[in-house]
Amino acid sequence: MKLTLIALLCVAGLTALTLWKARAHEARAEAEWPPRGQFVTVEGTRVHAVVMGPEDGSVPDLVLIHGASGNTRDMTFDLAPALAGAYRVIVLDRPGLGHTERVGDGGATITEQAALLQGAAAALGAARPVVLGHSYGGAVALAWAVTRPDSLSALVQVAGAAKPWDSALPMLYQVLSHPVLGPLAAPLITAFVPDSYVQNAVAEIFAPQEPPEGYLSYVGPGLTLRRDTLRENALQRAGLLAQIAALHDRYDGIGVPVEIVHGTADTTVGLSIHARPLADQVTGADLTALDGIGHMPHHAAPDAVIAAIHRAADRAGLRPQG
Repeated sequence: MKLTLIALLCVAGLTALTLWKARAHEARAEAEWPPRGQFVTVEGTRVHAVVMGPEDGSVPDLVLIHGASGNTRDMTFDLAPALAGAYRVIVLDRPGLGHTERVGDGGATITEQAALLQGAAAALGAARPVVLGHSYGGAVALAWAVTRPDSLSALVQVAGAAKPWDSALPMLYQVLSHPVLGPLAAPLITAFVPDSYVQNAVAEIFAPQEPPEGYLSYVGPGLTLRRDTLRENALQRAGLLAQIAALHDRYDGIGVPVEIVHGTADTTVGLSIHARPLADQVTGADLTALDGIGHMPHHAAPDAVIAAIHRAADRAGLRPQG
């Protein structure tokens, strides 16, 4: 009996310490990387949006959607400011990431995310923007184009997930998305894993390039390590393959201009698995394959990404010619 009581007290103490450290880590992260934009509410969900560029209707609207584990800061580091003269740029946090609220607690699907982000863009006055998605955000952008075809003018895929694949879900996502293990593991990670873990993981995603100077501290690694964000990101990632499998046969119905930018050295979202089949399937899609570039073309080859955005806008008739 005494040993049982001691064991229970130890478990209670460890639980209390874990929760205290997790809350403290989250509070530090949110203080260091607070919202930088505004909030709009779409069907009860608060969406964080950073808007840059002219507000007078003189330039096209452009929506930027970040990838897994990320937030608006990935796009506002240098891409959005570079585009803000030619476009009104709307950068959105996906649900459960950055400073946008979760949609339910089961991991928002790409179709649900597309509906939420399209509603946020519309609330900000963007009726038919050019929509760019990176990585996981590319799947959301494709879902937007397929399920809400009258609410965008053109689509730009940057290292975007588009087609089914046969590799296994990484172990960390398996654990964090598990109905029992996930809620137990997330507080432990938040409490005891340092921000440097995320910084190292991000650096690996950039390979074979290096992250730009100042990026790792700017992007908000501590935001990724919050309990709800860890859980939501894993649930989204765990459901992605089935959702793409259910959607990808409908891509040939996309009727807006499509530009695809993908690095040949991308080992996270392979060009031959995703970009090339997508380009073959969508009539008129234009694929730019960047030799030697990895998974982050919008940082490693920003001029190529910006050129693709301009082509998409031109093909949609959104920019003055000549």
